[in-house]
Parts: sequence; C-alpha cells; structure tokens
Amino acid sequence: MFLSVFDMFKVGIGPSSSHTMGPMVAAARFLDMMRASPFEFHGLRASLHGSLAFTGVGHATDRATILGLGGFVAHDYDDGKAEAFLADLAKTHSMQPEGLPALHFDPKADMIFDYDHALEGHANGMVLMATDAQGDVILRQVFYSIGGGFVVTEEELAQGKATDEGDPVPFPFKSAAEMLTMAKSSGKSIAEMKRSNEIARGCSESLSKGTARLWQVMNDCINRGLERDGILPGGLNVRRRAKGIHDALQAERGMNLTAPHTINDWMSVYAMAVNEENAAGGQVVTAPTNGAAGTMPAVIRYYLDHVPGASESHVEDFLLTAAAIAGLVKYNASISGAEAGCQAEVGSASAMSAAGLCAVMGGTPEQVENAAEIALEHHLGMTCDPVKGLVQVPCIERNGLAAIKAVSAASLALRGDGQHFVPLDACIETMRQTGADMHDKYKETSLGGLAVNVPNC
Repeated sequence: MFLSVFDMFKVGIGPSSSHTMGPMVAAARFLDMMRASPFEFHGLRASLHGSLAFTGVGHATDRATILGLGGFVAHDYDDGKAEAFLADLAKTHSMQPEGLPALHFDPKADMIFDYDHALEGHANGMVLMATDAQGDVILRQVFYSIGGGFVVTEEELAQGKATDEGDPVPFPFKSAAEMLTMAKSSGKSIAEMKRSNEIARGCSESLSKGTARLWQVMNDCINRGLERDGILPGGLNVRRRAKGIHDALQAERGMNLTAPHTINDWMSVYAMAVNEENAAGGQVVTAPTNGAAGTMPAVIRYYLDHVPGASESHVEDFLLTAAAIAGLVKYNASISGAEAGCQAEVGSASAMSAAGLCAVMGGTPEQVENAAEIALEHHLGMTCDPVKGLVQVPCIERNGLAAIKAVSAASLALRGDGQHFVPLDACIETMRQTGADMHDKYKETSLGGLAVNVPNC
C-alpha cells in the first residue's frame, strides 16, 4: 500500500478539502471526460447530494464546482480571476473551459442542491452532467469526495480499495504492526522507510523540493493569519482572534509574568491562524483535510520556535512520519468528517502531528506509534457538527486543542519505552467502527449537535 506524502498533503484553498477542493477536482476530471468524448456538448449541469448538499453553501461547494467546471484548479488558484469569471458567468450564463466549446450554465438553474436524494456510495456525492443542444443529458458521472481532496467515481468506489499499480516500494506496510516489524528488521526509522518508498516512485530532489514547499505554504498561512483581523465570511460574524492573541503573547514575552501553561496559547494561536485563513477561503495545505489543516502546522511551528535544538532540516522527517500515519488511517478507516465525524479529521491530524513531533525529538518507531495512538484514542467519538455548515465553530478552536493534545501525546510517548496497552491498529479500527455507528446528523450535515443548539446568526 502506497500513499505519497503529496497525496496526503495537498496545497489547496479553503474552507473544506472534501466540500471545496474535492468538487473542484471532480469537475476537472469531468472536463477531461468531455474532452475525450465524441459527443458535441452545449451545456453543463451539476447536482449535490448528502453532506455536499446540506453544508454546501457554508463550504462554498457550489462555488468550487462551478469554478472547477470553468477550468480552475486548487494548486494555482487565483481569487481575482475566479471572481471575474463568476461575475461574467452570472451575466452571460456561458463558460468555455480549455479544449471545449462555449457551454451554457445558469448558476441558479443548473447548480442543484438535492437534499432529498442521498447517493448510496458515500455521504459526499455529486453528479456532473453534460447536455446536448436540446438540453438532454448525454454524459453523466457520479463522483464521491471521500475526504482530504480525494475523489473517486461511482465505478471506482464499487471496485473497493484502489489497487496500487505503481512501481513496487521497499516498505509496503498496510498496518502499524507491519510498519514496526519492517522498522525493526531494517533498522530504519519510519521517516527513512517512507522516504525510501517516495524515492522508489519519484526522486529525492523532487521530494525535498516538494516537502519544503508544503512547509512554506503552511508557515506562510500561519503568518498571514497572525497578521489579519476582521470578521470571517459566512454570516456567523465570527471574529478573527489569532492576531489579537498573538499580539498579546508577544507583548508578554520577557516580562516574567506569564504562567507555564501559556505555551498552550502559542500552540493554539498558530493553529487558529491557519483555520481562520481556511475559513476565509485562503491557501492552505490539507493535513489531512482543510478542516484539520491547522493542527500540524501549529505543532511544527511550536517545535521550531519553542523547542531547544529544533532545526528546520527535520521538518521533512516530521512530514514523512506524519504521512505514514495518515496513510494507515486513510487505508484502514477514514479521514472524512462526512464519513466518520471529526475524529477522522482532527483526530487523525492530532495523531499524525504527535507522531511527527515524537520522531523529530528522537523517538523510536515504537514511541512514534505510541504517540499517534495516544492522540487518536483521545479523539474517539468526536462529532462533526459545524454551525451553519461553516468551517468555523467549533473547527477553529478545535485545531488548537488538537495541537495541544498532539504535543502532550508525543511527550508522554517519549517518557516511555514504546510499550503500551492499545495498539494503534486497534485504535484506528475502533475509530472506523465508531464512525460507522455514528448517527448521520453528527457527520458534517449540520443537522445535530452544536449546529442546532447554537443560534446560526
């Protein structure tokens, strides 16, 4: 089983990897299908189902789908060009993606929120359609956005877990138990094994450049979030708080007036800065999702800014270790809030971050696995119930608390020798079962929990 670090961590835009980036990716795939088709197309249509419909407006799913059909992609997204495109579309009801003729699309009529008909394959379902001159559908494809920006067609989902058909990798672990066995027999760390796998599918230079860019985007996102204030979009009137908290923390430095637990505020403010940027539609890195995008950057920034002896040269090992844990969670359970609740998003992010921090602080593979297990175990059962469908409440603060848990989990694991009672594999399987048993109203539909017990305006 191989999932690249660049599969798990993708540069994209907010506010949601599954509800914003995923639909944009699906639209790009549909355009490719149209380009390869012999039919003559005259129009486009899209319908959103399940969680994509219920929280689509708050997650900008309709906007992302339309932009994707217009040819926009997340990795080089230009907000100014996007706004100009949407303004023109509202007037002309026409778009012309590259390699295709002008296509009719009326955002009010052809972007459909279907709240009554969920698709069977996954909670995040959508149907993209192309029509002929009479308006009849001549090409149709069901897509499922399965979390973290990953998208599969109806047919791909029916085939089960995708077969890994690439070049063989030297350490093809599918479970934490296999990972530890391979680490012991090879004498390599988890990061070293993951690096060998990546190089077997690519090259060391592209790996180094790619991981450096991931951290640059993460860190730039923190810095932007620490500098901006104001009200987040969406109608909840949630204030950006990261700048104010950060300003206060900086003012207190060197005054010997702060309590030791103030370090938690630093971890939280880094995470909140990222998730406020995400909520505003800014550029983030899925880690493993947009809703959980702040946890890992916060822990890396905590490591670099507050841990004696920390070095930016270790960030690649952090990311590789975290990606190894993320791959195990995705392969054996889920990283989708719509599928398994927030335990699958923020819980996974905390486990990944705990593992990465433990690794760069000298932890053995056994201690790294223990750190991931501690962090994930103490997020089990966490629901996903965003107020008004926005990735703001409770998501922004939740990332900060997940970062704190990650650091605590890594510290506890480093205090031990790697032996512990609950294996990471058992914790991942418990998370999968808990997600399967969880009521749908607590899985990113905004039909339960905080979403119905807190005023939406």
